[in-house]
Amino acid sequence: MNIPSSELPRVVVIGGGFAGIAFIKKMIKAPVQLVLFDKHNYHTFQPLLYQVSTAGLEPDSIAYPLRKIFRKHDNFHFRLANVNHIDTEIKQVETPIGSLAYDYLVIATGTRTNFFGNENIEKNSMAMKTVPQALNIRSLMLQNIEEADQSDDAAKRKRLLNFVIAGAGPTGVELAGALAEFRKGILENDYPELDEEEMEIHLLEGDDSVLAHMSDTSSEKAQRFLEKMGVQIHLNTMVSDYDGSTVTTKDGTQFETATFIWAAGVTGAPVKGIPVAQLMEKLNRYKVDRFSRIQGLENIFAVGDIALMETEAFPKGHPQVAQPAIQQGKHLAKNLKRLLKQQDLEPFSYFDKGTMATIGRNKAVVDFKKMRFGGAFAWLLWMFVHLWFLVGFRNRVITFFNWTYNYINYDRAARLIIRPFKNR
Repeated sequence: MNIPSSELPRVVVIGGGFAGIAFIKKMIKAPVQLVLFDKHNYHTFQPLLYQVSTAGLEPDSIAYPLRKIFRKHDNFHFRLANVNHIDTEIKQVETPIGSLAYDYLVIATGTRTNFFGNENIEKNSMAMKTVPQALNIRSLMLQNIEEADQSDDAAKRKRLLNFVIAGAGPTGVELAGALAEFRKGILENDYPELDEEEMEIHLLEGDDSVLAHMSDTSSEKAQRFLEKMGVQIHLNTMVSDYDGSTVTTKDGTQFETATFIWAAGVTGAPVKGIPVAQLMEKLNRYKVDRFSRIQGLENIFAVGDIALMETEAFPKGHPQVAQPAIQQGKHLAKNLKRLLKQQDLEPFSYFDKGTMATIGRNKAVVDFKKMRFGGAFAWLLWMFVHLWFLVGFRNRVITFFNWTYNYINYDRAARLIIRPFKNR
């Protein structure tokens, strides 16, 4: 794979998400050789994927080339490849383009969509974890609306304009809100033959509240915002099947739809080779100590969503969101520098900067320590935070311009069917 030999310790990082990038940024000037493997050549700002899928942003607004982030550093090397296996005995990673020895290994592979073993849902629903998946949703949404506009069959039109989302966590809530805004701002202007009321948005949640991980105050506000925007919320509703045209719930309720988006859960994305005993059953997360080291393994660490660090404050591990991943990545870099100097490691302590979710224009909710607030100020705060953490000045400028344009004109300029989606 053409990685130059070096007398410096080699640190191999698997995954260019929030945790992996945060680690490398803090480690880039250390006396080590850094090698990053990822199946994509770009970093994805996942919190804004829903805006790509609903035509609010183009994908290059939330994606940034991995090579460009670290291109001024000679000790950094990127290779576009999956890591298929880790040989912990000889300290080597195996990929389709060859094998590479490591001195230290950092696993930051994040999560993948969890379909809970339901093959029909996995086969027929739309997931939204990657840029290509978000573009598939955008294409399918626009194709279905175009097809509905051409049809004089009321039943067919209803199925094409019925959007069903499973999961009322941040992704599901933000996606439902964005679709509701699309209906209000675009449908009546671009498709005068369609009645706005024909487009229905159903949000299905197995729990008894939306945004269940947030405070009751924020959850109730978010639900009120969504209902006011015309989103139909179905709580305590578990999906049992989707055959490509009908969503069926466990209580027998059915929703005829051509667009079913699955946002109901994630599971870790482990790499083969690490002993099964180090994985938390069902969650597929590596058990790590307070130093992010995988329990029982020397010189192998896991950070971000793939890591399960049990603490008194977080007995079930830290939330699988950006902030814990970023903080763990930075902290591990500091500890690895200490390790290189043969100094004692310092335990990780998570600083909770709060939780937020946006529902739509001037509508967001924020939990920060004991404070709970929502509305326009929360929405402005949400925008500022997300702009701040976007990688790349260009991406921040383009995203800000798009948001400003959309806000003034009630428009979504990225509603293009560039790559038509074809059902599998």
